[in-house]
Amino acid sequence: MSIIVPLQINGKEVHTSKLIDVTSPSTGKVIHKASGASVSDALKAVEAAESAFESWADLPPDQKRNIFLRAADILERRTEEVGKWEEEEAGATPLYASGFDVPTAVSGLRDVAGKISGIVGTVPALSDPSRTGLIMKVPYGVVLAIAPWNATFILGFRSVTYAIAAGNTVVFKVSELAPRSMGVIGTVFREAGLPDGVLNVIQHHPEDAAEITKKMIEHPAIKKINFTGSTAVGRIIAKLAGENLKPVLMELGGKAPAIVLDDADLALAAQGCALGAFMHSGQICMSTDRIIVQKSISGKFVEQLKGAIEAIFPSSGEALVMVSPAGVKKNKALLKDATSKGAEVIFGDINAEEAAPERMRPVVVRGVKNGMDMYYTEGFGPTVSLIEVEDEKEAIRIANDTEYGLASAVFTNDLARGLRIARKIETGAVHINAMSVHDEPSLPHGGVKASGWGRFGTSGIEEWVNTKTITFQNGLMAGK
Repeated sequence: MSIIVPLQINGKEVHTSKLIDVTSPSTGKVIHKASGASVSDALKAVEAAESAFESWADLPPDQKRNIFLRAADILERRTEEVGKWEEEEAGATPLYASGFDVPTAVSGLRDVAGKISGIVGTVPALSDPSRTGLIMKVPYGVVLAIAPWNATFILGFRSVTYAIAAGNTVVFKVSELAPRSMGVIGTVFREAGLPDGVLNVIQHHPEDAAEITKKMIEHPAIKKINFTGSTAVGRIIAKLAGENLKPVLMELGGKAPAIVLDDADLALAAQGCALGAFMHSGQICMSTDRIIVQKSISGKFVEQLKGAIEAIFPSSGEALVMVSPAGVKKNKALLKDATSKGAEVIFGDINAEEAAPERMRPVVVRGVKNGMDMYYTEGFGPTVSLIEVEDEKEAIRIANDTEYGLASAVFTNDLARGLRIARKIETGAVHINAMSVHDEPSLPHGGVKASGWGRFGTSGIEEWVNTKTITFQNGLMAGK
């Protein structure tokens, strides 16, 4: 019997008649089906979360923490199993899925567990000494969480864990491209003892996305939204949230620059740029989209970069897998526009025909400049621009010449120089002598400009509590 991925509402598996075909990008074949939520199903999930909120918010921190720690243990035991599901649904490699995505999510669960009892208020001094003031941190209520397919476990778990840890309940809207692997987030928590209704998981047909999202954001029980995904969709969600006066935490698109300075370790920089650009086929919001290199060392660096790409993504191996043919078409269109306007391919073949329409090999293009679509558009695929500059001032200007501002990298052997440049790059994170793709629970994570606002990560719990002020007259007797 074929697998049908259910919805998870109020602790129960819910099957619907409207099924979604889930296709593996690695084979192009339907591997299983998923139940598609209707508006009614989505609102039932909101209502379940609303009903569960009060008792969950009142649960002592140590009991919440124990659930999170059990969830981390369960996920860790299932690393290989659920990693394979991500390989099948999202075209991930074993190194990315079981070697990076799942372990990082496990670490994140344990990190959040340790922060649950750290939510604190204050008792400030008031101008009237006969009164006392309390500043308390209280959960919002029901949170709508929306995460993409490209880092199933890191992005999926972080979209719900901080909110739940702070005492909120969640409706988690997952990608229909990877419902089985993302559904793990609900089943792991349920097995760990999370009460019914605290976390509800739904997926739906793409054709139903606009109506379902709108209805949930409009529902009075939804108090806050977090969204990780494209800037285009983020604008739509931000508009809906604004119309309903609801706050949003967003991590959106990126066009990460990696600056290679003339004093850099070129082998290290080449490896960092190759991995940063082509890991998971470049389908990461922090992927290196632009390599900005000083002209004086450009020739030597290019040779090192070619060698690094060939070593990590050998031409003798299979082409990289993208989640859909649309991504390949988009990247090839960007490449053809750039080369028609004078850019030069220095690695790869933009006309290569692969075994399947979802596959594409790494391509590096030199001479991309203003006026080419590739200069401004996020590729989100295995393509990267190499842009030569005279000095660090020009490097900073080019790095900031984009609407995005999520992540960046700087390669230099002079820490003071690296820090000076890092302060001037308009991104939420800058990594010196490391690739632009970097995610760990102990660091705040998010962007500026069109890459979003708010922060996941170490300060994430503070994103999910409201500040409440209480004052009272001194000398009042506590009720018995």
